[in-house]
Parts: sequence; structure tokens; C-alpha cells
Amino acid sequence: MAFATISLIAPAIEPWFWLAIFVFCAYVIAKVATGKYFLHGFFVSLFNCVWIIAVHVAFAKTYTANHIEMATSMPPPLSTHPRIAMLVTGPIIGILSGLILGLFSLIASKIVKKKELA
Repeated sequence: MAFATISLIAPAIEPWFWLAIFVFCAYVIAKVATGKYFLHGFFVSLFNCVWIIAVHVAFAKTYTANHIEMATSMPPPLSTHPRIAMLVTGPIIGILSGLILGLFSLIASKIVKKKELA
């Protein structure tokens, strides 16, 4: 997603891709983790946040060209420095995503059946 969100996926449909990724990750976490499902989901999103921020900062010109509304919605100091804006807002989005994936993982752990060892 880090590379796909730069120019391939339109901002209007990006949330649907994230929803599919969260559901998939929550399923895998529920299936594989032995406990602490919320924390597993939270930390997966934090790690993912670092990766996405790095890619978006590296390709900031292309990203902002394809996400005009994001660039123009920032307050004046951040709107003129897109890389700094990404470094500031990225971790906040990562934490919020972590809370969502953590919750999804916790819910999935209640639904998904683990494979029983014979």
C-alpha cells in the first residue's frame, strides 16, 4: 500500500483498500497469535506506519501531486513543507490505525477458530 497510495490508488477509494487489509491482518493475527490480540494489531500498524511514512517522504512530490486535497488542507507551516507534514501526521495516523487494527484483531480472535493440535 505504501507504493500504491503514491499514485495508483485514488484517495476516494483508498479507505476500502485499508478496510480489506485490516480485515485480512486481523484474521491472520487471530489465527496465529496466542494472545494479546489487540497489542499485536496495534504494533503491526505502528510498524506499517514507519514503512509508509518512509515511502511517502521519499516520493513526496509525486504523492502530493496525486493528493492535492491533503496538501491544501494542512495549516500554513505544514502546507509549504509536505515532507514535514507527513512526518508529523504519519505517526498520528499510524496510532489511530493501530487502534482500529487492534480492535479488529480482538474481535476476530473471538470469531476465528484456531486450528487444534492433534
